[in-house]
Amino acid sequence: MNLALIATVFAVIAVAELPDKTMIATLVMGSRSRPVLVWIGASAAFAVHVTVAVVAGHLLTLLPHRAVEIVVTVLFLAGAAYLLFVPEKKEEEKGEAEAASVASPAGFGVVVTAFGVILIGEIGDLTQLLTVNLAAKYHQPLSVFIGALAALMSVAALGAFGGRALLRILPVGVIRRIGGLVLVGFAAYSIYSLVHS
Repeated sequence: MNLALIATVFAVIAVAELPDKTMIATLVMGSRSRPVLVWIGASAAFAVHVTVAVVAGHLLTLLPHRAVEIVVTVLFLAGAAYLLFVPEKKEEEKGEAEAASVASPAGFGVVVTAFGVILIGEIGDLTQLLTVNLAAKYHQPLSVFIGALAALMSVAALGAFGGRALLRILPVGVIRRIGGLVLVGFAAYSIYSLVHS
């Protein structure tokens, strides 16, 4: 287990997830139901997604190294473009629509609803693709799993328990730009590695 890699994965995934539609969906569900139940459901869904992503990333390592590096670089660039050029209003609207599309359940139903909304909303999402990338790039699935899951569970907690207050302090647009720039940095490093390997 590599603590530096866990911290790096945590930072990248958290910054990418903060402005995401599933964070907004968690925020909306948390404001309508008991936040702890929303967090439990969202966290369980994220655990499924991180597991799938880490396994997919591990399978990518079976490809030739150069091919993996090219795929990783392209996905970092695509993620950066997405965060920098897709308007945050569009993501907010998607997240609110996902959360509003389900009735307000009670008790265990809140957990199941949050699980379902996040499970469906995260399929092929930026943070899932980034997790695949990071697992393929670093060949340390356990460290990537821990860092990614911890980041997603932390962002889910922020959304469920205090997302509206967070967004008053740090607007989604700023978070998206920071995330985009972080991914540009990873893409640049990947390109450097490709050229010098």
